[in-house]
Order: sequence, then C-alpha cells, then structure tokens
Amino acid sequence: MKEVTFIRRNIDKWKETERVVEQAKTLSPDKLADVYVEITADLAFSQTHFPNSRITIYLNNLAFALHHEIYRNKREKWGRVFTFWTDEVPQTMYDARRELLISFVVFTISIFIGVLSTANDPNFVRLILGNSYVDMSLENIANGEPMAVYNGSSEVPMFLGITLNNIMVSFHCFAMGILTSFGTGYILFSNGVMVGAFQTFFYQHGLLWESSLAIFLHGTLELWAIIVAGAAGLALGNGWLFPGTYSRLESFRRGAKRGLKIIVGTVPVFIMAGFIEGFVTRHTDLPTALRLGFILVSLAFILFYYIYLPNKRKHGIAET
Repeated sequence: MKEVTFIRRNIDKWKETERVVEQAKTLSPDKLADVYVEITADLAFSQTHFPNSRITIYLNNLAFALHHEIYRNKREKWGRVFTFWTDEVPQTMYDARRELLISFVVFTISIFIGVLSTANDPNFVRLILGNSYVDMSLENIANGEPMAVYNGSSEVPMFLGITLNNIMVSFHCFAMGILTSFGTGYILFSNGVMVGAFQTFFYQHGLLWESSLAIFLHGTLELWAIIVAGAAGLALGNGWLFPGTYSRLESFRRGAKRGLKIIVGTVPVFIMAGFIEGFVTRHTDLPTALRLGFILVSLAFILFYYIYLPNKRKHGIAET
C-alpha cells in the first residue's frame, strides 16, 4: 500500500483519535483501550512500511499522547514519578532532537564568537564578565590561586545559591520562547559568548588547562543543562511560529507542554552540577585524574540519558 493511500484511508480515524485524547477524562476505559489498539496497529504498520515518514512520527506522538491519558490516573503514584524520568523525559527528548541539535549548534557557535572577540579585543572580556570579576581574577592569578573564586564562601550556601541561580536561568531560557525562538536563542548566545570569553581570558594567562579542569568539573553538566533548556525554549517558540496542521493556539499549547517536561527534566542535573561546584570544584588541589574522572562520568551520563536512551525509547510505545 502506498503511503498516500494509507493516509487517505485512515486520516478520519486519526482525527477522531485526536478528539479522544482531548476528551479522555470523560470516556470509558474500554473506549480508550479500543482506540489505543487501533492507533498502535497503524503505528506498527507505518513503522514497517514508512519508517522515515512524517506520518510515522505523527502516529507515534498520537499513540504516546493516548498512552499518557490512559495511564495518567493510575494509583501507583511513586511508579509514575519513576516512569517520568525513565520513559517520558527520554521520549520527549527524542521528539525534541531537532531543537536540541539547534540549541547545541547555537551555543557552540557563540563560544567561538566569544573566543575570537576576546582574542582580538583586550577589553571585550571586561564588557562580558565585568570589571570587578576580571580584576578579582587577575588578583587571584597574581596570588597563585587562579580558581580561588570557587572557595570564596562555605559549601552549603554556595551549593544552594548556584543551584537556584542555574535553575532560574534555565526557566528563563525556556520562558523566553514566548518571544518566539529568537528569545531563547539570545539567552543561548549570551551564555555561550560568556564561556568563550572566560576560557580565552585564562588561556591568555597560560591557565587554560587549570581553568578547564575547574570549569568542566561541574560545567559539563551545567552547560549541557543550559543547552537542553534552550531546546525546551525552542520547542515553545517553534510551537508558536510553526503550527503545522494544528491551530496556532493548539500548537503553542503542545510546544509549551513538551518544553515544560524537558525543563523539569533538567532540575536534577542542575542540582548535581551545583553540588559538584559547591563541594568539589573548590578543591583545586585534587589529583588531575580524579577531576578528569568526574568530567568523563558526567559526559557518559549525558550521552546515555540524552542520546542513547531517547533513541532506545523511540519505539517504546509501539512495543508496549
């Protein structure tokens, strides 16, 4: 069967399934189960014959939405919390893989802009980081403690302050998607330029390796979480800009729901990054191998949870 024929024969049924999802709270479990069986059968057919088609993505999202409505009121409260992190967030990250890639590219390009600008203009780093921070860093370098900024306060207040600040930055990055994707892009750009300027500043003073060990000890998780928050903001903004077959309001609502789920998923990552920065980064005398170990473990977690697991969950709904 050709794809266009498959769509023509079933489009009315799929539209009805969309209405079932919207009215799921008022329908009987038997009705929901019957519709779910039909949509998963269509999804299985589409995955077999049209694996790379947009209709397969559409059916997968529709099946996932119905699956969510069926199981949202189950009594296993703590099980629901567990599956949110193991199933829903990875599935949402797979659906938002394009936004994640765009967010990563924007952030990376911004870092290079920060590097080039700082390398060609000695005053650029002061414009980005502020005179007080640069002067403090120069004083620390002169005293032989270039990373002393990380032990300037006690562990617990530093951990709490950094974690709350990072979470607020991530929600700000997400919320800026209301101003279309360009609002989120600006937040990603400014943070990327700051990272590039910071690292280039220490490179100019012969401290690139030391600064990299200190920054990426916690920054591997922290910076990645900002990139993920950028993907959440882009999902929100793209829902507003590109409604597709939905009304603009419905598309925005769906983008907001998906983006919010992504942003909530970053909270534990920011907590862990804040813990490392508050309790570990301050110990600049730790062995290099140990600090590299922290960085590699953080990178392994990112690759597993945000790359491998979402792809593994790609067909999870159909298999269920």
